[in-house]
Amino acid sequence: MADTGVPPLPSTPPARSPLFRAEQFVWLTARVLEQHLFAYHFLHGSPEAVEAALDAYRNDDGGYGHALEPDLRGPVSQPLHTAHALRVLDAVGRCGGQRVERVCRYLTSVSAPDGALPAIHPSQRGYPTAPFVEVLDDPPSELLATGPVVGLLHRNEVWHAWLFRATDFCWQAVESLEKSHPYEVQAAVTFLDSAPDRPRAQAAADRLGRLVREQRLAALDPDRLDAFPVAPGYAPGEHHFPHDFARSPDSLARAWFTDDEMTRSLDHLAAGQQDDGGWPVRWRRWAPAPALEARPLVTIEALRTLRAYGRFVG
Repeated sequence: MADTGVPPLPSTPPARSPLFRAEQFVWLTARVLEQHLFAYHFLHGSPEAVEAALDAYRNDDGGYGHALEPDLRGPVSQPLHTAHALRVLDAVGRCGGQRVERVCRYLTSVSAPDGALPAIHPSQRGYPTAPFVEVLDDPPSELLATGPVVGLLHRNEVWHAWLFRATDFCWQAVESLEKSHPYEVQAAVTFLDSAPDRPRAQAAADRLGRLVREQRLAALDPDRLDAFPVAPGYAPGEHHFPHDFARSPDSLARAWFTDDEMTRSLDHLAAGQQDDGGWPVRWRRWAPAPALEARPLVTIEALRTLRAYGRFVG
């Protein structure tokens, strides 16, 4: 056959497979960024396309805004948006260079006096925000915001002056956790999975895993959800499962759960794909646009978790 000079179309999953159905859902509903992320992860798409789409959310201060994290609307940079951007850059192998240097300067500018990050900077005031998000004039530092950022920067061997105090904050926060909730634990896991002091991270993870089980923060049996209370302030039915904490077999959190518990968790995740091909948003839905924009994100993460555990090839 003659060479036409036209590149071949990307390979597509078998028709009606879970991956094919998810692909149709993404093309139907996702923002441009998530379309390119899906293509990168499952259709041999380019990291450059993901970076170009992510740039639309970047501000002159080096942070990210414009509802990159769907529950925070408006243009202003926020730590949670910027953490989201770092997850995207990490996923495509581009978490470094001048772009991340600018991110660290932004993080420095919005940090609390202890050098760590608040979840919401007061600049969010006046823009539409999820009702479960509190905007304070003088917000405290939170592990929820700081842990994922510090973990991702360490994972990519980024070194910046901001990291020193922020890392110390994360160690103190993780090692002093007593009463927690699932999203805070997830933030702690992201930090511990990449913290440079591996023996200390292992010890902290062992302690945290005992806390998760003692406080029943992970629903270990999807068929008996009434035995696992939903954390205060969460939506009805907003349970978290072993796969939410250990998103890959390499995570320190994988050791918290037996093989049978993880199998049930992954079976429950796989069964959660809906008729339209996407996975549902489990947290509180407060407006149509944030819920619509979040579902492709949830769908991509579900597929990546299933693939990490060998549930399908794609």
